[in-house]
Amino acid sequence: MQERCILKDGVKYIEKNGVSHIINDDGRIVNHRPWLGDILSFAYDPIMEKCVFPGKFGGEATRHFEILRNELKGVHGRNVLELAAGSGSAVNFLPDDNRYAGIDISPGLLRRAVGRFRRAGFENAVFYVARAEDLPFRDGVFDVVLCILSLNFFEDIPAVLAEIRRVAAAHAIVACSVPVPERNGRKRTIRGVLHSERELETLFEDAGFHFDPIHANNGSLLYFKATKKDAPDETQ
Repeated sequence: MQERCILKDGVKYIEKNGVSHIINDDGRIVNHRPWLGDILSFAYDPIMEKCVFPGKFGGEATRHFEILRNELKGVHGRNVLELAAGSGSAVNFLPDDNRYAGIDISPGLLRRAVGRFRRAGFENAVFYVARAEDLPFRDGVFDVVLCILSLNFFEDIPAVLAEIRRVAAAHAIVACSVPVPERNGRKRTIRGVLHSERELETLFEDAGFHFDPIHANNGSLLYFKATKKDAPDETQ
């Protein structure tokens, strides 16, 4: 998966420390306003594993990675896109023979992801500072799209789903995990806007996807897959 093959026509970028920054028509880098990820990028992983998972989600990071690893164990040699890739936690569950593209609005987190993917043995991984609502990629180029612990942070979910559908191949699998209110039994405060499983199903169905929950328990987290409604039955 070479960059010139997956990017939309006319997209220009400059690479810094392994992270590609999109350039606008004036030749300036397109910047976004990340949340605390850039400031705390050095501590992001321990915060997630030691504080967010047990304290906010009421679950376990090891269980989280186990569930995703089990669902994605048969994914090999595919073009994989991850939205809100963060610091590169996908190395914990995605086989390293896949061709990976990760986007996030935090350059600091993506710089950490670059190092993690290299150490994990991924030979084909690229990273872009970009928004999920405006992906810089061509139509139909990804076999798998990951949206892990990020759907509750997107302001315009229908726009994100429209972009996922655009860049996903006909046979693509969309794998997601997200906290949902009905599993938040202790009413912990979780950042972002939480949607119920039923609401998420409606959002995905309205966007042209089949919604398929994964039967796994891990605190407040819901795991599910989605496929295009016009996709062939064979998804593997």
